[in-house]
Amino acid sequence: MTEGAAVVTGGLHRLGIRFLRDRWRVLVRLGGWSVLETGQTFLTGYAPARALDDGFLAGRPEAGLAWLGAAGLGVAVGAYGTARVYAAVAALVEPLRDRLVARVVARGVREADGGALSGLTQQVEIARDTFAGLVMVSRSFLFTAVGALVGLFSLDPLLLLVVGPPLLAGVALFAATLRPLARRQEAFLVSDEALADDLGTVCPGLRDITAAGAEDRVAADTGRRIDAEFRTARSLARWSVLRVASLAVGGRLPIVLLLAAAPWLLAHGVTTGALVGALAYVTQSLLPALSNLVHGLGTSGSRLLVVLRRLIRGADDPSDGTPLACTGPDGRDPDATPVPQSGPDPTTAAPALSLTSVTFAYGPTAAPVIDDLDLTLPIGGHLAVVGPSGIGKSTLTALVAGLLEPRDGTIRVCGLRVSQAADRRVLIPQEAYVFTGTLAENLGHLRPDPVPEPELLAAAEAVGLTPLLDALGGPAARVDPAALSAGERQLIALTRAYLSYAPLALLDEATCHLDPVAEERAERAFAARPGGTLVVVAHRISSARRAGRVLVMDGRRTAYGTHDELVRVCAPYQDLVGGWTPVPAGRSEPALPLRDADRVDAVAGPGLAGDGRHVVAHGPVGQVQAPGDLRDGGSLGGQG
Repeated sequence: MTEGAAVVTGGLHRLGIRFLRDRWRVLVRLGGWSVLETGQTFLTGYAPARALDDGFLAGRPEAGLAWLGAAGLGVAVGAYGTARVYAAVAALVEPLRDRLVARVVARGVREADGGALSGLTQQVEIARDTFAGLVMVSRSFLFTAVGALVGLFSLDPLLLLVVGPPLLAGVALFAATLRPLARRQEAFLVSDEALADDLGTVCPGLRDITAAGAEDRVAADTGRRIDAEFRTARSLARWSVLRVASLAVGGRLPIVLLLAAAPWLLAHGVTTGALVGALAYVTQSLLPALSNLVHGLGTSGSRLLVVLRRLIRGADDPSDGTPLACTGPDGRDPDATPVPQSGPDPTTAAPALSLTSVTFAYGPTAAPVIDDLDLTLPIGGHLAVVGPSGIGKSTLTALVAGLLEPRDGTIRVCGLRVSQAADRRVLIPQEAYVFTGTLAENLGHLRPDPVPEPELLAAAEAVGLTPLLDALGGPAARVDPAALSAGERQLIALTRAYLSYAPLALLDEATCHLDPVAEERAERAFAARPGGTLVVVAHRISSARRAGRVLVMDGRRTAYGTHDELVRVCAPYQDLVGGWTPVPAGRSEPALPLRDADRVDAVAGPGLAGDGRHVVAHGPVGQVQAPGDLRDGGSLGGQG
């Protein structure tokens, strides 16, 4: 177990103890109803023993029938207790589910990963069902074992001497295998999920894999995951043999010992009825309870531990409720030191974004979409990314957001590697995500705590959401995503990102459904965020004019500068600008098509981060390009 896993496991233990301590009344109620089942278990062996010894074998059938009737009554009472036990278990399990759901939703939306949110939500249901099963089997074994052992002692202490030692040995052997079994169960689950994720990515993208010439690489990656799952499954199977052995020692060996020792037991005063009762205790109570414990705790318990580790790890937000800021190598906050207008002092603060020799291609034999790109954006900077459709603008934002990994080079956000900077950048894609709930819940989903209403209203006013907020009925109004237009959904997503603590905002055509006036207001709001940095994939030239710097993308050849500089010296940018003239107020400004003419864009899907180097096809074919500001003039290289 790694150090990180050990820390998380220790945290799980503390959280578990606190969770149970807060619900001690439920535990008391659960124990009280379980006592009825203990009575049923006690009568399972004791009543038949008395029915034989004091009834049928003594020539008193009425006494025997009376004892059997008592056993039947015990079954009825035990069934009633079992029904009440389920209600108590529900009172224990549902609060756990509610807490996990709250953690999962906050974490998943905070990381802006819909696929992760869906997977984690499924894990919450696994955790709930598994926890309920574990409570049932653990409680059942405990109270069943107590009832059976008390019954054996009541019939004859010699019976307890025969049954007790192998039972304890079996339980001890099982307990000794729990930790190594849990480790191997976790390794198997990890490899199984990695294989499932890989196949879920590969199978829908087979055409793109073939088109990119990535068959050998994808086959090798998938083969390694299959081999890893096979190795972990074989290791788990070997250790599972000890689980079967513990069941044989603790549950089946006592039967053999009772039968083998029957003559000796009878010779030492154990009655026939007591011997039959002891066999009933072992076969009808102890063996089934131990079997349920071994299989339930041995398999489901390991799975629950693994799932809870994943749900708890990273779920507690270390933030103290203050916005994050880019910090320098020494860990100091640049907001504490005045930053000159020309850019931050490199000795006190790291750049908001830096790319060093970054190269990325969709497939090992494909031409690079981004080739040896260097870029530095200071804190508070405003960058517009422009270029023909399909040139890699969205790929760049996906790399900065951590959805893709570069083939070569490094990307740092606020001085941290992308994998460590999830809470320092927020990506707003073209397709805005809005869920059913209140408007306040939608807007505050990237915050660990509820957003105060004055701050929420101020953000809505800054971004331009106030008219929609008023039309819906205020922050507490319920939102129906299907009833909103694409532009209204984008305004909600933009305000949500504006309220987040992430200092770097990436707008990947996130305003494409807004009119130019609304787009300008939203971009200026993000550019004016205190300590904030803005990167905009521009689809209108007005976005480029507003930005302090413009990046013109052309594969290996790129240009970087202000709008005025690029208009004078960069022929590709001149071609993109074309004959653009300012649009009079009140008129619609035409925009570029959001994707290329074939509707195939190098944008990673949710499952492609890290190892998915494929093109994702989406949308209808043949959409006509509208005349716009940044016209697609083909490859920039062709514009010389």
